[in-house]
Amino acid sequence: MVEFAGWSMPVQYKDSHIASHLHTRQHCSIFDVSHMLQSKVHGKDRVKFIESLIVGDVAELKDNQGTLSLFTNEKGGIMDDLIVTKTSLGYLYVVSNAGCADKDSAHMQAKLKQFKAAGHDAELEFLDYSLIALQGPEMARVLQAGVSDDLRKLTFMTSTMATVFGIAECRVTRCGYTGEDGVEISVPSQHAVQLTETLLKDSAVKMSGLGARDSLRLEAGLCLYGNDIDEGTTPVEASLVWTIGKRRRKALDFPGASVVVQQIKEKTRRKRVGLVSTGPPVRQHTPILSPEGRVIGEVTSGCPSPCLKQNVAMGYVEAEFSKLGTPIKVEVRKKVVDAVVSKMPFFPTRYYSGK
Repeated sequence: MVEFAGWSMPVQYKDSHIASHLHTRQHCSIFDVSHMLQSKVHGKDRVKFIESLIVGDVAELKDNQGTLSLFTNEKGGIMDDLIVTKTSLGYLYVVSNAGCADKDSAHMQAKLKQFKAAGHDAELEFLDYSLIALQGPEMARVLQAGVSDDLRKLTFMTSTMATVFGIAECRVTRCGYTGEDGVEISVPSQHAVQLTETLLKDSAVKMSGLGARDSLRLEAGLCLYGNDIDEGTTPVEASLVWTIGKRRRKALDFPGASVVVQQIKEKTRRKRVGLVSTGPPVRQHTPILSPEGRVIGEVTSGCPSPCLKQNVAMGYVEAEFSKLGTPIKVEVRKKVVDAVVSKMPFFPTRYYSGK
């Protein structure tokens, strides 16, 4: 067990980190992510309120569709990443990171006070629910046994309310942090253990901890807040421009829009890239070097890939070195080894599109 964002979390369960990683890719695993901050935004101006804080176009979402977005500050820095779902029940469902829970909740409440003072109608509700992620290619088969809705109709980044294995008032969202087909189930906390034990009755399901969660998300090219993105990083530098709605770019109506849109037009000095390297694995803060040995950036996340049997990493480099296929070097324990700028995700994602 380790301390993580104020919670005591398992790095691994009975199986090793590598075994859990591979089990998730081949079968399916449960990740207890109840430490995440879950909230609802109510009121007739709820979309206007959330859009005053983030870069995404929530207004264009269909009912029960979600999007990955970013809280930004006035300098265009990323305060956190989050998923916003526009439900058909008259509220927005928001999930953001545990490590930013205090900051996010204070930020949302302060902005809500200003928003309401200006005469707008919105309310915040923070949920005391647990969040159970079931991830992997056997997820649909396992979960279908416990829900009446046809999961083939629930595509990636869509959400529904359901009774799950007899537990009412669960929200099932088809998403996750592994690159696999999966769901996150928001469940009343008093029933979280019951749901977990029921899922574990299927032989394909095992518990998995933080170690596998980190290597799975890295193979999938997904950012970890605090490592790969932070308030000193803009969406353009982080290669997350796709999260910014076109309407929002044009209207310049999200925090830091003038800085971010200028960067889109003029490019940035540095970019987040994927790296594949030889030799010993690279870790956070490993220096990235030009072929001539000049420091051009730093690794933000790295590990040996259990699936690819090679070292994968992401980090920031000077923009001129960000083109795919560019040969560079990394300095690992004072030894310089070869690396190449590589496409992310490193391992193919298998999100369910309905096809």
